[in-house]
Amino acid sequence: MTIVEARTPDPKKFIKGATGDWEIVIGMEVHAQVTSDAKLFSGASTAFGMEPNSNVSLVDAAMPGMLPVINEECVRQAIRTGLGLKAEINLKSVFDRKNYFYPDLPQGYQISQYKQPIVGEGTILLDMPDGQIEVGVERLHLEQDAGKSLHDQHPSMSFVDLNRSGVALMEIVSKPDLRSADEAKAYLTKLRTILRYLGTCDGNMDQGSMRADVNVSVRRPGEGFGTRCEIKNVNSIRFVGQAIDYEARRQVAILEDGGSIDQETRLFDAVKGETRSMRSKEEAHDYRYFPDPDLLPLEFSQAYVDDLAVHLPELPDDKKARFIKDYGLSDYDADILVVEKRSADFFEEVAGGRDAKLAANWVINELFGRLNKEGLELADSPVSAAQLGSIVDLIKGGTISGKIAKDLFEIVWSEDGDPAEIVEARGMKQVTDLGAIEALVDDIITANPDKVEQAKTKPGLLGWFVGQVMKASKGKANPQAVNDLLKAKIGLE
Repeated sequence: MTIVEARTPDPKKFIKGATGDWEIVIGMEVHAQVTSDAKLFSGASTAFGMEPNSNVSLVDAAMPGMLPVINEECVRQAIRTGLGLKAEINLKSVFDRKNYFYPDLPQGYQISQYKQPIVGEGTILLDMPDGQIEVGVERLHLEQDAGKSLHDQHPSMSFVDLNRSGVALMEIVSKPDLRSADEAKAYLTKLRTILRYLGTCDGNMDQGSMRADVNVSVRRPGEGFGTRCEIKNVNSIRFVGQAIDYEARRQVAILEDGGSIDQETRLFDAVKGETRSMRSKEEAHDYRYFPDPDLLPLEFSQAYVDDLAVHLPELPDDKKARFIKDYGLSDYDADILVVEKRSADFFEEVAGGRDAKLAANWVINELFGRLNKEGLELADSPVSAAQLGSIVDLIKGGTISGKIAKDLFEIVWSEDGDPAEIVEARGMKQVTDLGAIEALVDDIITANPDKVEQAKTKPGLLGWFVGQVMKASKGKANPQAVNDLLKAKIGLE
């Protein structure tokens, strides 16, 4: 098969080697656990964190005479994912046996898909700082997971836990369209976002329900693809970036020293921040693929696919476009809000019928900023969407100033309560009486005649006067009224 280059070289992404520039070429194979209560070919539970070997059926354990039966929900979720990736859905696909031996693979083969996958080519759009790029998806196929070997439970023994054996996975294979660690991280983030919006995978990489095999090679700009190494089972987006950076520089160092790259499978050591050799890279023929004789070809109608397409939720790209169009948000703010569906829903609840830009500012800067500082998830936020919306109303209505709003936010965060009632009970309303504000302004001006003269030639000093008035009013004076009065009295209008 001839691979057509999808992108032109970008000098900004080149690695500077001792003998010139190098370009990184990256492709990814992401294994995403299908959201389903049962496994791909058995009724055993997929619950996480259970006692070892407690979620194992006779099929999962490969007992003699046990036959696989396809889980329709897993098929449905795979098709929905393909639709979400704007990919071709194949109405007929075939399950194959991928043959290899490993202690945690009781059958001696893995049921997967090879030449006829359930989903064909699709695309994922990434919004990068230097523009939007399109990453091709080569395919999505269904396969069963293997078990897990445990090597640290006993000094002289290894154990096997088959709880994951037979769990349904979607392997999503990208084209070699990525050119930097940042692009790879953005791709994995975007893919996880799409899967979570669709509800087809929870994307919890720390629990193993999403993990990435990262193929990395380097080449001189404009040359053909180099020999790739596959970094296996990377389980965090941050580690993906670190693994790529290390592996690319390792390969460049070897090539510049006159050596050659061995095609191999490598592991990423997160403690040392380096990759190390695991085994030589297998080719497709090493697995001796052939159609599984126990499973008929998987077939469904176009009407079934069309019905699933009609009921897809609004996906991140569409939601972002709507936020920009309907709410007038910036591209940057919309990007932040749609990364997680829960964040987008929270924002829409806060923004409902209110100043959307002000709402976005408080959701992103105040709430998200505080959650990050405290290490909390949005689901654990002490401030609800209704409470934050009330704070926005109080600001917009002129009841409180931005400074008072931040104090109010802290009170609601720490003590809970209705923001409007708190403002009333604690006398937090901002002063809008122009007479009272003017008296404060006059006092500050009278006490600082030298600064008044300086401000006439250096208007930037006006901010100092505003600060003094706000301090004198204990933050309660209306900032706009203070600003207007100062300009008039100092003669800056």
